[in-house]
Amino acid sequence: MVDEATRYSDADLAEFKDIILKKIEKAQADLNLIKSAYMNDLNNGTDDTSPTFKAFEEGSETMSKEANSQLAIRQEKFIRDLKNALFRVENKTYGLCKVTGKLIGKDRLKIVPHATMSIEAKNLQR
Repeated sequence: MVDEATRYSDADLAEFKDIILKKIEKAQADLNLIKSAYMNDLNNGTDDTSPTFKAFEEGSETMSKEANSQLAIRQEKFIRDLKNALFRVENKTYGLCKVTGKLIGKDRLKIVPHATMSIEAKNLQR
């Protein structure tokens, strides 16, 4: 049997799994919203406006597409990180700092459920 001090209990892991699943659901909904906004940017009704305004609008549209694209990329990475955290829950390695090997604090994991490093390890990186 694994020493309980070196990993979170099954009850804790179940609680973290629930938190992660909720975050994945919300993150996926946010990603769908971002993608939907991107698709709507393709046709924002400037066809009948003056050429000068249309030029400004097209510049703004390009910036908006780039911003939405960056948001989508970040959101996809966030979802991937959450799914990796879910995998760690399943194999009971969730919550272990990849640098120190110690348990990451529960409060940190509740806020940042995809964290792989403790605050201590994060501070060592600076």
